[in-house]
Amino acid sequence: MLRGRLLCPDPARPKIERIADGLLTIGDDGRITAVGPAPDDCALPESYPGAVILPGFVDAHVHFPQTRVIGSASGPLLRWLERSVFPEELRFQSVRYAAVVAWEFCEALVRHGTTCAAIYGSSHEAATDVLFQELDRRGLRALVGMTLMDRGAPPGLLVGADEAIAACERLVDRWHGHDGRLGFCVTPRFALSCTPELLRRAGRLADARGLYVQTHLSENTDELRHTAAAFPAARDYLEVYESHGLAGPRSLFAHCIHLSDGEWDRVAAAGSAVAHCPDSNFFLGSGCMRLRSASERCVRVGLGTDVGAGRSFSLRQVIASAYDASLIAGAPTTAEELLWLATRGGACALGMTAGLGCLRPGFEADLAVIDAPEIAGAEGLFDALAFRRDAAPARAVFVRGALLRGAVAAGPEVV
Repeated sequence: MLRGRLLCPDPARPKIERIADGLLTIGDDGRITAVGPAPDDCALPESYPGAVILPGFVDAHVHFPQTRVIGSASGPLLRWLERSVFPEELRFQSVRYAAVVAWEFCEALVRHGTTCAAIYGSSHEAATDVLFQELDRRGLRALVGMTLMDRGAPPGLLVGADEAIAACERLVDRWHGHDGRLGFCVTPRFALSCTPELLRRAGRLADARGLYVQTHLSENTDELRHTAAAFPAARDYLEVYESHGLAGPRSLFAHCIHLSDGEWDRVAAAGSAVAHCPDSNFFLGSGCMRLRSASERCVRVGLGTDVGAGRSFSLRQVIASAYDASLIAGAPTTAEELLWLATRGGACALGMTAGLGCLRPGFEADLAVIDAPEIAGAEGLFDALAFRRDAAPARAVFVRGALLRGAVAAGPEVV
């Protein structure tokens, strides 16, 4: 049982209820059994004085093999991939290197209160398997995909369609649904990295096995131009994915900066979700996604750090960037809405609507404990949580009621 200030996201709309002195009871199965105000005669002391308890953050878009190239300012998207990302990702041919970075990656998630993430793994099967192992050992929740690429990158990163799909099948058999926490996600990097054959095979795999799909969509104007040249039969970027069976209710599209109104309408009609990555968008000079274009159409939206173009594993930093982006786009949002997107909204975007992102009976007790000032009004508290750039790491983190932060084993030897 935990006692303290509770922030309880609404299941269906971007609102958060605040309980100034609440009790949260967790059952033996790691699910919440009761939530409500503490009685006047409650003998349990406050569990984490000076902090608030809320659902764990959900990172809707993050790259495992880019952990060590955060802050590499080598240019806009395509140049940045060539100069910073691909050389680093080649190092994941080494399973030993992948294991060390997997520890660093998971430690960073926990440190910042992230309990669940949609993760792009390596294009190497063994390195992606190592990531699954570390996520499992640490007790985290995730959707993970082996990043699919058979063109447009150095040979050491490319895997042909037959080999790639076979590797994905093996990873699905081993990890999808593991312990109810881990799932496999079909992950074409983006249209330019995949031949039509690989895209078709990826779509068939997702359909046959009932898997989520994650990829990038409409991030950069140069990317759009090159994609149009590579797929001349498609009327726009979204149709590339539609025509290969990769756009549907289990699709999660990252960025979506330069979508037309018609494309937004089709994303909504397909029931697809979007990962909003404003810090990355600013860092690479890609532009600002119009968050209101999604919300007005009831498109599910989560927030993504997009490490390593994103400069932090902290979703609170992403919230601050999303607020700035909303001002630039001329459609301001609020700290409350953005905190909702970082918790419940992310859970919905990842298809985990039934059990994640709320402090309610029956939901998983995936929790973050965050230091926050005692402020009388809810709006002031939300602002303090959302916009403090110097915020400390999470005080404690739980998945299924099990404490993760504060009980972390030492990592492997540094490489």
